[in-house]
Amino acid sequence: MSNLSKGVRKAEVALKWDPSPLGDPPHDLDLVAATYRTDAKNEPAYVVHFDSRSPDGTITLTRESRTGQGFGADEVMTLEFDRLAAGYERVVVGVVIQQRTGRRVFGDVANTLVKVLEGYDELATCDFAAVSQSTAAVVCEFRRDTAGNWQFHESVRGFDTDPQSFIGLMSG
Repeated sequence: MSNLSKGVRKAEVALKWDPSPLGDPPHDLDLVAATYRTDAKNEPAYVVHFDSRSPDGTITLTRESRTGQGFGADEVMTLEFDRLAAGYERVVVGVVIQQRTGRRVFGDVANTLVKVLEGYDELATCDFAAVSQSTAAVVCEFRRDTAGNWQFHESVRGFDTDPQSFIGLMSG
């Protein structure tokens, strides 16, 4: 756990999953981060997803997979809270399954795991078992406290929705 007096300064969210069985269409899972301003609590100022980065470079998707093939994490997102402007108060991070080849839920994808890290400290791990029938899930939230420090909050919530609609649901 992070030092509460200093808050979280930089975090990494790493997502992995096994490739689809031979002959099946590939599973494509995506990390998504929505950043909310203090004056607009339910409408994201911007969203980082699908091989993109925030306008100020504080949130980046440094690795992106469309199949789950490879070693280690398939997707990695870095969040630099110590550089995020004071006008932002919340960042919500989620995972969504692309639905190009028919409806897929987390229970359909083998060995799915997301880890939230601050340096070498593991803040949370989620295997999506609690939301196995969902197509998207919020996995955590970072909130700025009254002293201006960023605090981590684990918040696993599943949704049955498409990737575009998920962005609108993340704030809840």
